[in-house]
Formats: sequence, structure tokens, C-alpha cells
Amino acid sequence: MGGSALAGGRITAVIVDDHAAIAAGVRYWCEQARPTIELIDARARMANVWTGPGAGADVVIFDLELVPKNPAFGELRRLADHGRRVVVYSQHSDSPTVLKCVNLGALAYLTKTEGPEHLVPAIRAAAAGRPYTAPSLGGALAGDDDPGRPRISHREAEVLRAWFAASSKELVAARLRISVKTVDTHIERVRIKYANVGRAARTKSDLVTRALHDGLITLDELGAAPDPVS
Repeated sequence: MGGSALAGGRITAVIVDDHAAIAAGVRYWCEQARPTIELIDARARMANVWTGPGAGADVVIFDLELVPKNPAFGELRRLADHGRRVVVYSQHSDSPTVLKCVNLGALAYLTKTEGPEHLVPAIRAAAAGRPYTAPSLGGALAGDDDPGRPRISHREAEVLRAWFAASSKELVAARLRISVKTVDTHIERVRIKYANVGRAARTKSDLVTRALHDGLITLDELGAAPDPVS
């Protein structure tokens, strides 16, 4: 995570978007802001967010759909889990997508119809570690009545992912430096939350399926796990 904003220097942001016109427009807005915001163009490559100048940026401006019809919820979760401060800037305006991004750790969600009057303040807020509520997000929050949306905490998700990558709960406990009883408690809470919204997950395989669907884990991460469903 970048540190210039915390040190009182110029804010730096890295944009990940597959439309050059969008990146150019955001660059112009950042240059016109006072004080200016330094923009790094990752050119739609996630690798450029993790290496080079993008790795030190204070804020990640993230286009959710770099691949058509394939929202990158897993990448968003990965960014948030690593402490990156993310502003999602997307063409999607439906409430389920907006709320899912916030639940995964985005500090702000803006649609691409929301211009510099919202994007620039959202970048500044995110650089300081604060959320920003644009009209699209405000509307989604007000109407959040999705009965299929469990509220999984960051710690519960962390335990769940560690369990998918381990052959036993004892290994999870050792890795996270908690007791086996605590591991069981977190997993049971997740099961209850899914059951309460009508998406029962009685087995480890069921939980893997739910986690993939909800962006809690990516296929690449799951493929690297030694024993995800035993």
C-alpha cells in the first residue's frame, strides 16, 4: 500500500481499465484536481498493480469487468485482503454488484456515469482510508434487501480460505495462531449464515462452491490448494 498520502505528499492512484478513453479521461480529471493526483495507468494488467510504480500507489481505481461478462470479484477481494484501497469504477449499476463489491472491501463504488465531481473525492477519501458514498452506492445501500446475501466477516473469510488450503483444522489453527475450537466456531458461523439465507453449505465442497460464487476465493487460489474439498 502506498504511503505518500499519509505522509502529506501527493496522492498517487493506479487505474486498471481496458478502455483507453476511460483511463485518459480519469487522468485529465486527476491533473485538473487541486492538489493534483498522480495517475499511473496499469493498462488493464493486474500485474502492473502489484509490481512497478503501481505497487506503491495509494489507491487502486478498478474496472470490475476487465474480461467481458466476467466480473473480477476474486481480484477485488485479493486487493482488499492485501490492504489496497480500492475505488471500483464500473459500468455496472445493479445493486447486487454494488453491494458485493463493498462487502468484498471496496472503499467506494462509482458507475462510469459518475464523473470527476464524485471520482476525485472518492480517490481522496480512499487514500485516507475512508469510504465514500456516491449516489450509485447510496441507492444500493438504501435498497439492500437481498435475501441471498450472507454477511461474512473478514476474519471468517480468512479462516475459510485457510481451511480450503489445508488438510486439517489443526494446520489452520497453527497457521493463523488460533485454537482449533476457534477455527470450528468461525466455520460454523459461516455455515449458519449461509443456511439463514437459504444457501445451505453442509460440506466442505458446498462451502467451496459458495466461496467461488461469492468471490471469497479464486479458481487459481483453489487450484493451488493441496486438499480443498476433503
